[in-house]
Amino acid sequence: MSDTITLTAGHDGFQFTALHAQPEGPRKGGVIVIQEIFGLDRYVHEDVARWAALGFEVIAPSMFDRQEKGFTAEHDPAGFESGVKYAMANGPDNAMGDLQACIDFLGQRGPVFMVGYCYGGTMTWLAASRCTGLSAGSSYYGSQVGGMAKFNLSCPVILHLGRKDGHIPADEVKTAVEAAHPEIPVYIYENSGHGFNNDGRPDSDLADAELARERTLALFLANT
Repeated sequence: MSDTITLTAGHDGFQFTALHAQPEGPRKGGVIVIQEIFGLDRYVHEDVARWAALGFEVIAPSMFDRQEKGFTAEHDPAGFESGVKYAMANGPDNAMGDLQACIDFLGQRGPVFMVGYCYGGTMTWLAASRCTGLSAGSSYYGSQVGGMAKFNLSCPVILHLGRKDGHIPADEVKTAVEAAHPEIPVYIYENSGHGFNNDGRPDSDLADAELARERTLALFLANT
């Protein structure tokens, strides 16, 4: 069961909201779930519940609160347009400030992990480069990761890409990342397109989604 909490970004003092869920059973660590550009939609809520059920304290920050408090959009052209506009207006510095506040909040009680999807996949990669206190990160189909491949990283990261993703050239990203970071696993899921962690979406293959979740859980547990 999740509730809503308020956190304060250290770089500008802005107060933003976040979904928060306590772990079921013994606490294994903290997980930050980073949304797609559509805000804290039902797929984010489902992911928060999944991680809490696995024994993690979970935070999913509302990344565009500076633009619109509690923003949530449909997965349609209008929602896409609004999400892209807000992501560009928010910029990387605000995003990293908010994520650092989430890390600091969870880090008081153990290791902190991050998983992000689409926009969140890019932010996970960037946070592994710019934030402090992360133990590991799992980046799903972040469209800007290929261009950030050479960034130095402070923790282990894995990448998940869909072979059928019309937005991201999986092989090109894999080549760029492995050239800069040969230690980083880049997984390509043959039956899936963009957004395949969202169960029930057209580009989602349940077997691929479950395999990616198993790999992410294994990464997190290996870095506790």
